[in-house]
Parts: sequence; C-alpha cells; structure tokens
Amino acid sequence: MLEPAERRLLDPEAHILVVEDDSDMRNLVARLLREAGFRASVARDGREMWEVLDAIAAQPDLILLDVMLPGVSGLDLLRRLRERSRVPVMMLTARGEEMDRVLGLELGADDYVAKPFSSRELVARIRALLRRSTPAGAEAEPRLRRLGFAGWVLDMARRELVSPEEAIVDLSGAEYDLLLAFLEHPQRVLSREQLLEVAKRRVGVDPFDRTVDVQVGRLRRKIEPQDTSPSLIKTVRGAGYVFVADVTRA
Repeated sequence: MLEPAERRLLDPEAHILVVEDDSDMRNLVARLLREAGFRASVARDGREMWEVLDAIAAQPDLILLDVMLPGVSGLDLLRRLRERSRVPVMMLTARGEEMDRVLGLELGADDYVAKPFSSRELVARIRALLRRSTPAGAEAEPRLRRLGFAGWVLDMARRELVSPEEAIVDLSGAEYDLLLAFLEHPQRVLSREQLLEVAKRRVGVDPFDRTVDVQVGRLRRKIEPQDTSPSLIKTVRGAGYVFVADVTRA
C-alpha cells in the first residue's frame, strides 16, 4: 500500500475508512463524513478491513477503528496494522473506558473519540488529525489525483472523466461517485447495497432497489460507448457488479 503523506488534507476528498460493527453507527458516521466532504469506505470487522485495504488503489488517509469488534478486537487490529503502515488511526471507544484509550495510544493510535459523540466534534478531530499527520511543506506540493483505466482518466481534483480520445465526458454526481467506488475497488464484487450507499449517499437502502442497475447502465453507456468497446463493468448474478479493468494511480 502507498503511504498517503503527500495527499492528505487539505484535500477536500480525503479518504476515511470506518471500521465499525454496529450498522446504524457505521452508516451514520459514513454519511456524516460524506456530508463533510470526505470519501468514506466501510468495514464491519477486521476481515473486511483487510479486504478493503488490499483492494483499494492506495491506502486511506485515516482509519476510524472501533475498539469493540467481533472476532479480532480493534486493539489487536491496531497492533497488526502498525506492523505494516503508519496510516493515522482514530479509535472509537465507549465513554469512560480509560484503559482502552490508554492501551490504544500506547499501541500507536493517533487519537480517540468517545461514544456518544457529536458530528461536529468527530469532523473537527478528523481534520485536526489529518493536519497533524501532514509533513511540513506537503500542502505546497502539487498533488496528482488521477485514476487511469483502459485509456480513460478520472481526475479527482477536477471531478472530470477524460476519454481515450481526450474528450471530457460529463458525469452526474451519482455517476461520479459510482465510478469512483469501482475504481477504488477493482476486481472486487460490490453488492447493490454497497453501491446504492455510495451513489445515493444515503442509509437504510433496500438491497433489492433497482436504482443502482439504472445508474450502472448509464455509466456503462458512457465508458463503453461502442459495441466494440471492452467490457469494464460485469454483472455477477445474485451478487452485484465487478470492475474488471486494471486501475493505475498517478
């Protein structure tokens, strides 16, 4: 995984991975982060966390890690994470659990926030941690935030999609979010529920909602405009969709 030192805040789309087993809390935090201008990925436990970290093109800018997780605890995940990465980690703890906070900080956590917390406090702490984690002078360095696939380029700074013929292709907000989700998770099956949460930026979605099929169809027509165009998004019957092209980051 690539270290994110050169691409942290003040990037308006810093990428946050939320590892939380409670679905209501997980979806609430992801929604708050997106409303605050961040990109958010989610994982229910340690297994999903490692899957996300192994699948995305570059490691997230920050991980929100719950202490109390099923199976492997958040503290054990933090210990293993620190063996391979210095990505900033903020622990989510129960109010009054001083030992968890102390142990987490000793294991390498960068900060913590106690539940219940206000949305303003959470966002403020995340922004402060991202600022502290940015090396001196990094803000002045130019950032290249582009994802390439099959001759296409998605410029995340400008939110522009450029075709192999160097033409700018218009994308709706939902189409952009959907394409970004595919590019951040190439060769990985994404369910309709996962894609709906990204493309609609809402929670409590019905996994049988066909809205995502419509959005995927529109996106396909834009990135696979000809009958001879390579198939980039494939349907996995009963599971969802998978983006099959290789993705590069510049």
